[in-house]
Amino acid sequence: MKKTMISLVAAGALVLSAAPLQADAVGNGPNYGGNETINTSILHTYSEMASYLQKQEAKQKDMELEVIGQSVKGRDLYLVKYMKNPENPTILFLTQQHGNEQLTTEGALEFIKHLGTGKMKGVTDNVNILIVPMLNPDGAMGDVDFSLDDYVASGDRHLTRYNALGVDLNRDHVTKIQPETQALHNQVMQKYDIDYMIDLHHQGARSERDGELVSGSILYPTTPNVDPDVLEGSKKLGAVVFDAVDSTGWGHLGKYVGGTAETISRNGIAVEYGISTLLFEMRGMSDHEYEPYVLGQKSNGYLIKQTITTLDATVRAIADGSIESKDTSFWDTLAEQRTRQSEEDE
Repeated sequence: MKKTMISLVAAGALVLSAAPLQADAVGNGPNYGGNETINTSILHTYSEMASYLQKQEAKQKDMELEVIGQSVKGRDLYLVKYMKNPENPTILFLTQQHGNEQLTTEGALEFIKHLGTGKMKGVTDNVNILIVPMLNPDGAMGDVDFSLDDYVASGDRHLTRYNALGVDLNRDHVTKIQPETQALHNQVMQKYDIDYMIDLHHQGARSERDGELVSGSILYPTTPNVDPDVLEGSKKLGAVVFDAVDSTGWGHLGKYVGGTAETISRNGIAVEYGISTLLFEMRGMSDHEYEPYVLGQKSNGYLIKQTITTLDATVRAIADGSIESKDTSFWDTLAEQRTRQSEEDE
């Protein structure tokens, strides 16, 4: 299939993570800057993603695929489940609340395939895994009721942050008006006993920590209403991710600067359901009207690898219980990222 290039890069990352990487790793990858074609055809379309999930379900005895609702435009919203024992701790991975943030979805799809291999043998005996691989398919397909004429990507398909009605789904976790948000809460958050959630996003391409561009940034719930034990669990989840990614030599994480609003999933879900949550903002977006937010596609492989590394590390840490002993003191010294102001600063 036409996703072979991305699949091979990501899959190779699973077995070659110890090998030396090129200097242009994620944090130093190419900015768009108007000089590069941004080709969204190399990303899974919604229908290709659906077909991929159905094929994986047919191959994997432990995987179950569930439709949890429909988008504004009537596209089925999928939940991937690995649930051998309801008593096991459960983690939810959520991707593409924002339709133009797709490389986390690409990584999640590779991770789903990874779960069906011998590399993960025995891991799912001790942890339940839920994955919503594309909460905003209408935005991901550019099938929206507003103009995308100013967006950067070439070709017929644009990807946008908002759902078909121009609503930011990650600001709808209190009123829950949009069908996509309702499906997530009614058919996932309220239905399953979830202990941890990682909400995977993308941010702009010019954030830095300690003078170096970041490959991503992380943050725990920052609402004052979060339970202290839930907050501590969130910080431990962040410690697992930071240790797995920042130590690689190609990953470089900062602390995200985020607000306290409970309309945001990171905050609202932690308070409403008592779930330890972590926001992970990967570097760069697949499409946008604001050029500095878009990252050159030569960095796709590294960003997909970063997603896979994150999912793999957290699943293993929860399965073997090592997450409980993680040291969260690194949060006290992790620098907040800042925006690099000009190309001359690089």
